[in-house]
Amino acid sequence: MERNHKLYIFQITLGVIGLIFIVRLFFLQIVDTSNYFKALSYGSNEVTIYPDRGTIVDRFGKLLVYNDAVYDLMAVPEKVKNFDKVRLCKVLQIDTFDFNQRILKAGRYNKKVASIIYKSLPINIYSQLQEILYDYPPFFIETKIDRRYNIKGAAHVLGYMGELTEKQLKAEKYYKPGDIKGMSGLEKGYETYLRGWKGRKLVLVDKFSKQQGSLAGGKFDSVPTTGQNIISSLDLDLQEFGEKLLANKIGSIVAIEPQTGEVLAMVNSPNYDPNLLVGQTRSKNFGALLMDPRKPLFNRAIKAGYPPGSTFKTIQALIGLQEGVLHPETRYYCSRGFHLGSLTVGCHAHGSPLNLENSIAQSCNAYYCNVYRSILDNPKYESVQDAYIQWSKYLNSFGIGVKTGIDIPEESTGILKKPAYFEKEFGKNWRSANVISMSIGQGQIGLTPLQMCNLSATIANKGYWITPHVVKAIGDNKWLPEEFKVKHKTMVESRYFDSVIVGMARVCKPGGTAGRQGIEGIEICAKTGTAQNPHGEDHSIFIAFAPKDTPKIAIAVVVENGGFGNTYAAPIANLLIERYLALDRVVPTKRPDMLEKMLKANLVGAAIYNLLKVDSTLLKPIIPLKAQ
Repeated sequence: MERNHKLYIFQITLGVIGLIFIVRLFFLQIVDTSNYFKALSYGSNEVTIYPDRGTIVDRFGKLLVYNDAVYDLMAVPEKVKNFDKVRLCKVLQIDTFDFNQRILKAGRYNKKVASIIYKSLPINIYSQLQEILYDYPPFFIETKIDRRYNIKGAAHVLGYMGELTEKQLKAEKYYKPGDIKGMSGLEKGYETYLRGWKGRKLVLVDKFSKQQGSLAGGKFDSVPTTGQNIISSLDLDLQEFGEKLLANKIGSIVAIEPQTGEVLAMVNSPNYDPNLLVGQTRSKNFGALLMDPRKPLFNRAIKAGYPPGSTFKTIQALIGLQEGVLHPETRYYCSRGFHLGSLTVGCHAHGSPLNLENSIAQSCNAYYCNVYRSILDNPKYESVQDAYIQWSKYLNSFGIGVKTGIDIPEESTGILKKPAYFEKEFGKNWRSANVISMSIGQGQIGLTPLQMCNLSATIANKGYWITPHVVKAIGDNKWLPEEFKVKHKTMVESRYFDSVIVGMARVCKPGGTAGRQGIEGIEICAKTGTAQNPHGEDHSIFIAFAPKDTPKIAIAVVVENGGFGNTYAAPIANLLIERYLALDRVVPTKRPDMLEKMLKANLVGAAIYNLLKVDSTLLKPIIPLKAQ
């Protein structure tokens, strides 16, 4: 009896287990399959759920870039058949021919995939569609994210969004037709962090193309992942002040915090309102900006290679000191220039002879012609060509002739010619005299404003620099890529920087080349530059850092056709330094005369004349575009 009882319990248990398996198989094979066949009989649309793109703020948390919802009218082209086309076109405010063209265009990509029929619906049209769209089953609205910019400047730093081309769509499978992505600036450089990850929703549609809810109750749907927010290194107050100072001029300003490599400001002029490249007017405004002769889309700060002029003397001095061909008390005579046979490199009137420190303060051309010759003619090298190669390596270690690696795409290396270039130009055995103009930052040498600023930061740090970057932190964890924490040491030892720094500290004091442009109470270390320009007036250039002993800001200013370095570039730079170092930025400048002069200065006419080579009096004023 006991044995039969145990057998009976075992059979019941086995039966219950079997029943559980049968029920489970029923749901797997019948219920879920019914959903599957229901989807086949009805069909489904895949609706993309776009994530919120990460916002961008300045170093103090001020909002720079945020999101705005836009609405696209979508449809699967092969399902667009019989319906009241006239009524729909009336709401869309387009004619039937235009509508047919849109359907044909959508079908060329893939007739079976939902495509955009009307991009970025105006809010009034969107509202009307909401009321009638139920009568138009093949159509549905997809919500996307577009950008809005909380400021009217910094466009080259922040960048803009644009629709992908067919070539880009093939290369980047994440995107689909009609999607937009970062095309320049931070928007492009940090696209994968900012964009997040799309979600999707599978919507059942019946044979009349009417929506019947989510497939399998949303089992196959996925939730979007929000993009990461970015804290930029920009100081919005400094950025906007720089834009005001550079208004009605053509050029660039770059400011860096020397100890971190963080970009405090990057100003390009002409600039443009980044909101111009948003929404429906994006393409139209982009074309207008592209055709503007002032080239407002061109990021001069990282792309334009300017002759650095006399600012280049600082690095010549450092290389000479490291090579042992120059010492702080080395003196050279100047007879209104450097003279070698029929060759003359002119110079302005000043005391003579000068030592190293005063040669920087007075910016003596003859002094640096001699220094450069001593570097290239150094007997420890077998030839001038070998010495030039070594000299180029020194420049590379300062981030010159190479990309600095800034986190904004499309940076230029500037201009630094290889020996083969001079061999072709002057013959195999070319001499130091053939390239003497490079001694003072002219001829076959070109630095971007970013490289000039980085040079200033490197001198402030006495021999090292950190890769310049415009992002301070990424995401909730506020992390930063490791490459923006590494110190790049130059080939010049730190002990050689003191003499150059002392000389730079005299530039903005009485007797220096920018002696009238100093700011009371701030010890500014600087170097003026006047770069010859074959297309018109010389370019005004200035590099500086301050304070002298505990540098907090390094800066470079280039004003095209601005003349001497102390005319425009120096006062603009010094006003920005004063602004940045002020504890309370509401306090007025100590140089209101200088500020007023810079704000009123208008050099655009002369610059446009040089660009177009026409009489500037015949030019009509160029009215800047306004964001819609």
